[in-house]
Amino acid sequence: MAPNVCTRYFSAFLFLAKEMIFMGLDELKSRVRVINEQMARYGVKFGIYKNGVFNERLFPFDPIPRVIEADEFAKLERGLKQRVDALNAFLADIYGKKEILRANVVPEEFVYRSPGYLAQCENIHPTKGIYSHISGIDLVKGKDGTWYVLEDNLRIPSGASYPMIARVLCRECCPKTFREQLVCDNRNYGAALKAVMDNVNCGGINVIFTPGRYNAAYFEHSYLAEQSNSVLAENMDLYVENNCVYYRGNHGPVKVGAIYRRLSDEFMDPLCFRPDSVIGVPNLMAAYRAGNVAIINTPGNGVADDKGIYYFVPKMIEYYLGEKPILKNAPTYLPYYDEDRAYTLEHIDELVIKDVAESGGYGVVFGSSLPKEKKEALKQKIVEEPRRFISQQVIDFEDLPIMDGEATVERKADLRAFVLTGSETYVWPCGLTRFSRNPSSFIVNSSQGGGFKDTWVLSH
Repeated sequence: MAPNVCTRYFSAFLFLAKEMIFMGLDELKSRVRVINEQMARYGVKFGIYKNGVFNERLFPFDPIPRVIEADEFAKLERGLKQRVDALNAFLADIYGKKEILRANVVPEEFVYRSPGYLAQCENIHPTKGIYSHISGIDLVKGKDGTWYVLEDNLRIPSGASYPMIARVLCRECCPKTFREQLVCDNRNYGAALKAVMDNVNCGGINVIFTPGRYNAAYFEHSYLAEQSNSVLAENMDLYVENNCVYYRGNHGPVKVGAIYRRLSDEFMDPLCFRPDSVIGVPNLMAAYRAGNVAIINTPGNGVADDKGIYYFVPKMIEYYLGEKPILKNAPTYLPYYDEDRAYTLEHIDELVIKDVAESGGYGVVFGSSLPKEKKEALKQKIVEEPRRFISQQVIDFEDLPIMDGEATVERKADLRAFVLTGSETYVWPCGLTRFSRNPSSFIVNSSQGGGFKDTWVLSH
């Protein structure tokens, strides 16, 4: 075992804590193999479209859990609730009275030029005023112990199912571990998701609306439908009549009251958004506008998780809640502002540049890695299209131990925390820890070949 593995992992948590520490390496590797084989059997996969080709692969699981102490999670919990409450207030405002724009806290250009802003959603009032019912907030922990928010995901954040199924399989493999360790139980996510859907249900069944088998996160769609006691439906299973949505059941049509949609805004309704969409439901937005069905998360949320808007979230917290932000943004510069643009151009070697229209780890460039010609070309793009980019200080965030064949090595890892907003705002005491499999990379996204591990939140 590598000597630099943190003592707390070594002494209590190397592959599900005490039960496995005293195993020989062969037994440890055998159990890891069994769990990954079970994941393959369950179809725990992540699909990626690249160059027009769909490639599906297993989502690699590492058995050494990330551990978050109870007091540390309590602070994260407060900060995450605060952030999501402010973002929900922002969405309600942007599609309603727009007071934050008149107060000049956020420039109009950052809203109306955002690819996530949808004029079709103006003056639609979602049930109980909730816009982001399931928020995925990506954080990293700096080596100084400070947690930084890197990104807010308020459209269709994925990933909760992976630590859920991993924990189930690890319990089967090592049941004694979870009886003896003070780890918060993560098996309540399905019930929490159901409560969120029930809270806004307009009368009818709950549906998880999937684009189908070839979606990258199809495993998650089916697994969450099972866990939340919802119906998994594709577009051919749903139709709209008299501004109500119905599911084509075996014994006739069944009214749908809430839809947890797992496809992008622009594909949901070909009569409202992209007319060439073959995976949407015609007139779905008409039913939503009429208040006859809840859509989770609401269409148009992309304006709030735009990387340019990210810069303003601390200001939103102060504006809407009258509070100081508990969690920090990564130090960020907005080339839209002259001073920030000048700083970005002068210090580009020290910064990471992000294209606000990209996601999944794409469009992220470390200035120090660019040859001179490409660096100058990027600087010219920043000058020409300042709204398109943000720049950030490179955070040297923590490495976590992972198993790599015979050895234990350390790799960069982030955390996607899941915040559910229903009758109250709730932070799931778990999360998706993603890690880079490349020793020199800071990019941990699944779409970039990363793996995942369970997240243990310790109880008091």
